[in-house]
Amino acid sequence: MKRLIWNISRFVLIPLLVFAVIFVVVSNQLISNESKRCYTSVSEIPESDVALVLGTAKYRKNGGRNLYYRYRMEAAVKLFKSGKVKAIICSGDNATRYYDEPSTMKADLVAMGVPASLIYLDFAGFRTLDSVVRSKEVFSQTSITVVSQSFHNERALYIARFNGMDAIGFNAQDVTRSYGLKTEFREKFARVKTMLDLYLLSTEPKFYGEKVKMDY
Repeated sequence: MKRLIWNISRFVLIPLLVFAVIFVVVSNQLISNESKRCYTSVSEIPESDVALVLGTAKYRKNGGRNLYYRYRMEAAVKLFKSGKVKAIICSGDNATRYYDEPSTMKADLVAMGVPASLIYLDFAGFRTLDSVVRSKEVFSQTSITVVSQSFHNERALYIARFNGMDAIGFNAQDVTRSYGLKTEFREKFARVKTMLDLYLLSTEPKFYGEKVKMDY
């Protein structure tokens, strides 16, 4: 029996484990390659019509301010006020009436000087894939500037390129390593899920809905 178990492990489980490790490494590397299309300087980033700001909660579960959120809003305002984008799509989760990322983002952007008339809300940005694909299919944008932290931008740009979009990223300020350790760990597997969604599962956004005409 022990020998049988060993043979199963040797010829089935071990190769599967090796394949899984390789798949994780390759997935992460392919998405990391998108960093060449990400910018950190407002003066160097090319102009585009629309910025797609990827949503997250304003506050952490422990009640503290979410720095990922704060830095994304600041980055979006920098782009707009420097004339690098003409309008902004706030895309995030609005799963319940009590949780509304897009409206919260809009309110803060308006308070920071962005005209409300140039901010559009995507209430069905439940995942990065949903946000990116919906910016094309619902908001009719094929050339966008994605705003988030670098790790997130890289994944969003990979999804955009897969869907035939011309996208660049503007990296919001990152957090410290200790602050973002859990997020960094989850990102490795989020990238694996992205590869499965794109190449194996053909995953689509949860909702599409009517087209939204943007005036800017």
